[in-house]
Amino acid sequence: MKHLASLLVASTIAATAFANDAWTSFQNGGNVATATPSEVSLGDIQWQTEFTGYGQSSPVVWDGNVYITTVQGDNKDKCHVTAYRLDDGTQLWQHTLANATPAESSNYISKAAPSPVTDKDGIVCFFEGGNVIALTHKGKVRWERNLVEDYGDLKARHGLSSSLEQDDDSVFVWVERSDDPYIASLNKQSGETEWKSKGLGATAWSSPRLVPVDGGQHLVLSAIGSLAGLAPATGERLWTFDGISGNSTPTPMPLGNGRFLIGATIGRGESGGGRAAESNGVVQIQKTDDGKWSADYAWKAKRATSSFGSPIAHNGVAMFVNREGVLYGLNAETGDELFAKRLKGSTWATPIAMGEQVLFCEKDGKIDTLSNIGSAQKLSTWDNLPEPSKPDPPAEAENEGRGGPPSGPVLYAAVVTGDRLLLRQGDRLFSVALKHQ
Repeated sequence: MKHLASLLVASTIAATAFANDAWTSFQNGGNVATATPSEVSLGDIQWQTEFTGYGQSSPVVWDGNVYITTVQGDNKDKCHVTAYRLDDGTQLWQHTLANATPAESSNYISKAAPSPVTDKDGIVCFFEGGNVIALTHKGKVRWERNLVEDYGDLKARHGLSSSLEQDDDSVFVWVERSDDPYIASLNKQSGETEWKSKGLGATAWSSPRLVPVDGGQHLVLSAIGSLAGLAPATGERLWTFDGISGNSTPTPMPLGNGRFLIGATIGRGESGGGRAAESNGVVQIQKTDDGKWSADYAWKAKRATSSFGSPIAHNGVAMFVNREGVLYGLNAETGDELFAKRLKGSTWATPIAMGEQVLFCEKDGKIDTLSNIGSAQKLSTWDNLPEPSKPDPPAEAENEGRGGPPSGPVLYAAVVTGDRLLLRQGDRLFSVALKHQ
């Protein structure tokens, strides 16, 4: 039960992320669980605000501020970073910069998909056109980079959507472009490149993720057909794992003790059966007898597959949602299937766990709450988001990854901060009250 204990410890550690109501990065660095002494239900919409432009990134939160990135114009000519007051949604400031690589705005190409990071010094943002900018919490520019000028064009299938990852001193920018892909570490104080290493050379809309291992962390990358772990301080490739497929979009989710959840989907219309599930499961990073690092599956799923949202583990249960909205609950230690339930729809936003409940935010705006995890599960649905005043333009086809939305108001991200749930659509942000029962 050693690994299961580490999973429960990881959930406890994750709860501390909400002590100052901060949500500091995409999926909060994999910390998507918070402890709560009672059941929580979704209440009324406290406020909503409409953005300048459109975006697919996750909000980040620090010290009463919410930060959003968007792009605007027929060719995504303008990039916006906007700060709002958490209490009431009032806009505090907006910084606008010219897109380093203007490109036609279409449903097939990402639109401000990379999520920013924030800490005590401010916010760092990455736009798929090649702009990287650091701002203070008051909106003053600290430093700015143009990666196109530095390292060449950023051409990639359906654009780039990898969000930033960070540690105390550095921010990690992954550019998995068509030619000469790379990942770079930038100093958070100066913006200077600390190291630059070769990417994976495969399709990816996932994000880099720091995964705790014995004695430190590995920076894990996931692109179709392979995984890799890098040393965060140097960019040295520590290990590569090729025994996987379909892992283009879900981001690795740390479990503790060198383990992480990995999600994959193979083929359209995949119902979750067959060999597709074998790329979903838990991967274990460990040292070999010669002192080198390696990675391999601790277990593989039998039926469960993923869609756009990453799988999560909470209270010893690993949860995967497939394209059709079927939720699979597996024993996080062994991979044994515990339950399967159909949600109202599939998810783009990563699920969020609170106590004995998990929120599944479907892409059409409905939210399913799963209660009594691990026992007699119960599902309830919240469907209070208003109809958009101007609907998203219909897409001709739903893309792989985060390249373009299906028709309708897509719910791209959800984050918890204090007693509220923030829901991000392409052009609007909602604050929903969390009620303790």
